[in-house]
Amino acid sequence: MVDAGYQNGYAPRMADILIDGFNLGLEKGTGVATYARNLSYELHNLNHHVSVLYGNRAAPSRDKLLREITFYDSNVGDRSRLLEIVDQAHRAVLGPLGHVASEVPITGAVVARQFAARLPYYDQILNAADVFTRAQNAFHLWKRLSRVRVPRRPDLVHWTYPLPLKVKGAPNIYTLHDLVPLRLPYTTLDNKRRYLRMLQKLAQKADHFVTVSECSRRDIIECLGVAPERVTNTYQSVDIPAKFRDKPEDVVAREVEGATGVGYKDYFLFWGSIEPKKNIGRMIEAYLASKVDSPLVIVGARAWKSDDELRLLNDENIRFLRTIDQDTYTRKRVIQLSYAPFALLVSLIRGAKAALFPSLYEGFGLPALEAMLLGTPVISTNTSSLPEIAGDAALLVDPYDTTAIAQAIRAIDADADLRAHCARSGIVRAAEFSPAAYRDRLKHLYDKIL
Repeated sequence: MVDAGYQNGYAPRMADILIDGFNLGLEKGTGVATYARNLSYELHNLNHHVSVLYGNRAAPSRDKLLREITFYDSNVGDRSRLLEIVDQAHRAVLGPLGHVASEVPITGAVVARQFAARLPYYDQILNAADVFTRAQNAFHLWKRLSRVRVPRRPDLVHWTYPLPLKVKGAPNIYTLHDLVPLRLPYTTLDNKRRYLRMLQKLAQKADHFVTVSECSRRDIIECLGVAPERVTNTYQSVDIPAKFRDKPEDVVAREVEGATGVGYKDYFLFWGSIEPKKNIGRMIEAYLASKVDSPLVIVGARAWKSDDELRLLNDENIRFLRTIDQDTYTRKRVIQLSYAPFALLVSLIRGAKAALFPSLYEGFGLPALEAMLLGTPVISTNTSSLPEIAGDAALLVDPYDTTAIAQAIRAIDADADLRAHCARSGIVRAAEFSPAAYRDRLKHLYDKIL
């Protein structure tokens, strides 16, 4: 521990805290990646020294420049076949003991500006070659958590995802965002037997669990048998940079129309992965049944079973005819974008008449809060964590009842006063999940562990 003095009204001592970059290394951002990134910045704001462990595929090298290059792109050429065989044999013999992290020097030699939005705050970047995949494989074989050796032992290790990894000699705490693979097993592709075994092992070995809602905390206690005092709910924070949040409305309107062909505040919006948990199929069915004129814009990459979720989107349903002054023209009823950069996505959220978030189950439900923060009315569901997150600032319906979803769409489409009320209430509700509030909850957690 290093004495850092009192800064920002927080801890007088600075701890060395290691977090993982498991989700931060993904090509496209996820809610868990946002969680890890926000956590890194709040740890910095609490005056802690932050190390981030990645598991990029490239093998370690004595050449510092090459280590920096391979951090951004592991495709640097084939390794010697002999070295590859020796490495594989070494790891096979050592099993879960054979992971060594080395420091990645970030000097600025690599022009990395395009990665800026994905990178966390860090004082030190570490990499252990393919450690996350290898740890999963080792757990499958050995039923043990893999050890990672790091250059300097941290005071605390905070794994932002359930991973079969630990650092010896320091408290290891794990964030479990939800237990969807156990509660709704038919909505994920996880190997359920392996997933449950890993969670049961973590329940035995973890020093503490962190989660993001009271709903998830109850699931961890009841499904895994973890003692209540070993599980802390810190919630999450919601924050959007002012340059996107406060962009002039006329600029937002131009961006929205350019991307979708529809006007400002003249469409409903869903964004997220197109997968069973998100309940897209029922959302589309309810939207079509509502017969509102405002189009539905769907932003999201297709995931597993996406064809089933989108089966109603045939030529008849994605377009409708309108007649004005005896002129008939065709307008898209459902508009799909597979991807939107973050700046455009924020504009799409701001420009929507309402956000639809009819998920079957969520550990937290960050998109609903993002819409609220931006003053966009939200239609969400009355299951899992969503009622405790949205409170009375959203229209909450049964996610399995398409009639109820359609009625909510019609209600918010027809009632400007209702939209205004939801917008005002949402901004107030989102403020309860501010970075400052999240930081305070983290401080209490780390004070308890350290």
